[in-house]
Amino acid sequence: MEKTRPLLVAFQGERGAYSEQAALAYFGSQADTLAYPGLDRVFESVECSASEYGVVPIENFYAGTIVQTFDLLDRHRLFIVGECMHRVVHALLGPKGSTLSDVKRAFSHPQALGQCETFLREHGIEAVPAFDTAGAAREVSQRGIASEAAIAHATCAKIYGLRVLRRSIQATRRNITRFLVLGREPVRPTGNVKTSLLFETRHLPSALYKALGGFATNGVNLTKIESRPSRRKPMDYRFYLDFEGSPEDKAIKNALRELRFFSKRVRIFGTYLKSTGCSANV
Repeated sequence: MEKTRPLLVAFQGERGAYSEQAALAYFGSQADTLAYPGLDRVFESVECSASEYGVVPIENFYAGTIVQTFDLLDRHRLFIVGECMHRVVHALLGPKGSTLSDVKRAFSHPQALGQCETFLREHGIEAVPAFDTAGAAREVSQRGIASEAAIAHATCAKIYGLRVLRRSIQATRRNITRFLVLGREPVRPTGNVKTSLLFETRHLPSALYKALGGFATNGVNLTKIESRPSRRKPMDYRFYLDFEGSPEDKAIKNALRELRFFSKRVRIFGTYLKSTGCSANV
């Protein structure tokens, strides 16, 4: 019997990155992951069929929104087909033989550095931005300098031959990142679903208030709204919106009808199953 071909899933970063762990948590053993150096390359990989799916971060409950993901969603013709809540637990990783007292500088992604700011300050360690958590671990391993460490997941210690100097150094245990799963075709799930869309209001007084009014009057629960510059002209904005339910629901059809009346553009990114838990990352 012919073996089933594994799914190719793209992520941003290097082996051991949190995005890769989120992809494996979502797809399980059926996934083969493909690493790309930037979020834009993940979108391009899915769009040109180099991979079946992509997994990208959209927001961290401690550090906030990853705005580049919003912009790339609007730039590419992909759909959101799922989401994953992933608990992020940072560790301080140093070269073999080093100790915590040796460390003077820590390298990592700016968001990871921000999430570990209290620990770094208490230990007198300088924060040095890097492109990626796992990439920082690889570079620290290659240099092998005892005074340098990386902030990444503890898994990276095994991958890159480092030592775990301290576990769980983030400021809060509720350090959760929400990831989106991207595909070339929309899905039509039933049950506990969420819908994401983008809209631009017409230039009318109170247009945003009126555009969103239909969601309130029809009892639709909004879970996220974010504004981004349209880049077409100054002070012109796009709005990213998440809400519970499907465009096939009667109440949401009514709400979307009102939204479209007060908007010059509405684009639905997808309806997908709402994440009901958080994948462990300890």
